[in-house]
Amino acid sequence: MTNCRKILTGKKIEVKINGVVIDKKNPLIIAGPCAVESREQIITIAKEVKKLGATALRGGAFKPRTSPYAFQGLEEEGLKYLKEASEITGLPVVTEITDQKYIEMFEKYVDVFQVGSRNMNNYTLLKALGKVKKPILLKRGMSSTIYEWILAAEYLAEFGNTNIILCERGIRTFDTYTRNTLDLAAIPIMKKETGLPVIVDPSHGTGRRELIEPMTMAGLSAGADGVIIEVHNDPDNALSDGLQSIYPIQFKKIVEKIKKFMESEIWIF
Repeated sequence: MTNCRKILTGKKIEVKINGVVIDKKNPLIIAGPCAVESREQIITIAKEVKKLGATALRGGAFKPRTSPYAFQGLEEEGLKYLKEASEITGLPVVTEITDQKYIEMFEKYVDVFQVGSRNMNNYTLLKALGKVKKPILLKRGMSSTIYEWILAAEYLAEFGNTNIILCERGIRTFDTYTRNTLDLAAIPIMKKETGLPVIVDPSHGTGRRELIEPMTMAGLSAGADGVIIEVHNDPDNALSDGLQSIYPIQFKKIVEKIKKFMESEIWIF
């Protein structure tokens, strides 16, 4: 596998967001709604997750959806709201880019470009993002192998950007109880094979609110450098992914557990 790569050969690569190094000792805790629904909504949630311990803000402004009739996002208006929420709270913004034509627009509002599961194999987009100076959060494709995920990251690195955060977000299997199957083995594998930080997405990985907490802790136990969690102030009425979005009070409990876990040092292996 190493012979097919020139850059991501396993040597540790230090990745920073706004000067802060991402690793197990300083876990990245990204939180926020699946979609930016309004200015009031994203600012309210941003303030809440900041207070509770989040280190970055997520929220989709451009939403690639399976159904053409589902909420598609507020687009640039949503990016403006994210930027305002970031300026109020100090949280860096992580949001998904769906097309290379939006790169210049995103540069004005976003701290971390997210490549979603559907676009992991969009090599034209990856080549373009390889020329961006900001970090890239690269999610695993829902049906992608470890090898394909590694090579997607290599596309970014080959075109100049090694500021890559990998995200295990679950893969599609035969089981239907959960939305996806969260592949925890991928965490230590990807860290070993690429040298990049890896975070886990228990929200998309399970699709079930009650599983977010245990799978967050399982991911950290497997060596993850952080998590990305969907948090909503009114998840039952969310325009997107309400069933897998947790309430702020649940997020508070998870952050408290993460802090205790880090302090215990049992994650050292």
